[in-house]
Amino acid sequence: MINQIKALPAFDDNYIWSLLGDDNKTLCVVDPGDPVPVIKMIEEQSLTLGCILITHHHPDHTGGIAELTEKYSCKVYGPDNSSIAGITDRVKEGDEFTLLGETVRVLEVPGHTLDHIAFVVGPNAAGGKPARLFSGDTLFAGGCGRLFEGTPAQMAVSLAKLTALGPETQVYCTHEYTQANLKFAIACEPGNLATHLRIAQVSALRERGEITLPTTIGLELASNPFLRCSNQQIIDSAENFSGVKPSDDIATFAAVRAWKDEF
Repeated sequence: MINQIKALPAFDDNYIWSLLGDDNKTLCVVDPGDPVPVIKMIEEQSLTLGCILITHHHPDHTGGIAELTEKYSCKVYGPDNSSIAGITDRVKEGDEFTLLGETVRVLEVPGHTLDHIAFVVGPNAAGGKPARLFSGDTLFAGGCGRLFEGTPAQMAVSLAKLTALGPETQVYCTHEYTQANLKFAIACEPGNLATHLRIAQVSALRERGEITLPTTIGLELASNPFLRCSNQQIIDSAENFSGVKPSDDIATFAAVRAWKDEF
């Protein structure tokens, strides 16, 4: 079982998620764009690197693969994208494998990139743990990833797939964007009390230099505008931005995403 999940800061605002087994010896990491913090943790705690999980091809998520696999022989699970060097196990929608004694399920979630996947660990009923979602750059706390390769429709479907995991699911995304995302969420839906309460809590955390993650699916459904595109206030905000009344939730999502790109 996974005994501990810890964020290793990298670059300006990335998090590399480290998953420590209950033997306190075996480590797995998610999206190690920078090998340095991973190597530091391994050497300081005399750990063994069990495997690497990769969500998509961007270098701030893949940049550490070569050095880590050269130094520590381990499996690398990632999307079926030949441009990512070092993947040993290419996985797709519905694939499952075992990580630290727990079952991991793979979901394909295109939008940010076309090859993007997410990893769902558990839930682990024996350990009393809800499902843990490693969402990469698809679902953020208070937001979602930019559409570098996919379409609004693809991203909307991907987000719906993630929210279907259930409200207690813990979400481990890979950037500290929460405060900025919630400022935009309030602009989209100024009447949402949940968002105002949340940004106050998040601002206090950031003032103390603390991380704002993980979040939960339930919290995102209550305050993330990209998951609330049927809300009338967000529809009105999308129309105010684009000058066109959205024809459906996908059109609302597209307008809100375009607005966020400029915000």
